[in-house]
Amino acid sequence: MKIGVVTFPGSNGDTDCVHALESVPGCEPQLIWHKSTDLGGSDALILPGGFAHGDYLRAGAIARFSPVMREVERFAREGRPVLGICNGFQVLTEAGLLPGALLRNQHILFRCAWVHVRVTSSRSPWLSAVPEGTVLRIAVAHGQGNYFADEDTLRELRERAQIALRYCDPDGRITPDSNHNGSVLNIAGVTNREGNVLGMMPHPERSSDPLLGSEDGRAVFASLASTMVRA
Repeated sequence: MKIGVVTFPGSNGDTDCVHALESVPGCEPQLIWHKSTDLGGSDALILPGGFAHGDYLRAGAIARFSPVMREVERFAREGRPVLGICNGFQVLTEAGLLPGALLRNQHILFRCAWVHVRVTSSRSPWLSAVPEGTVLRIAVAHGQGNYFADEDTLRELRERAQIALRYCDPDGRITPDSNHNGSVLNIAGVTNREGNVLGMMPHPERSSDPLLGSEDGRAVFASLASTMVRA
């Protein structure tokens, strides 16, 4: 299974994603430059973390117009798996492939730490093998991770089980103290209506090796592999 990892100028999580994917049986990662319009026969796509185009204007605003994004949008509309991690999540919201927006962290500061998230919906192929209610310990590193959506959008996200991940304490409790960036409803990740596109602020690729402090993030990539095999 080929997984394309899109690289923008300023991406810094692309090779981390490749490294993490190489440890998952059945996954064959390949880097795709942002100016390319050839997805190289990819079966799934990842938009990695970083600071695409320096995050000028606002995070993801310029990357959204990279030539590759026309193909990413087509790929997503076909119902195929797309994952946006951190900056990739921001790019997907700018492109209209995911609802809501990512604002400056509530406390203004850049946040780099280990956090806990609870899986609240497993409908995405990227979380299909992770039981709902599972608590994952995953790294975050962002300055604009404060998820926001209006009330109508939030209502729809709840009704359609599109809220995939929420910040929580180690025991899975959704608390104000565990909401480290001010995201509405402690939201750490959402899907599109169909569930094939997932955006998440935490970095699973940096949390896929016990030497780094956690391997919980590996479940994200293993879920995709499991789903694709069943398909």
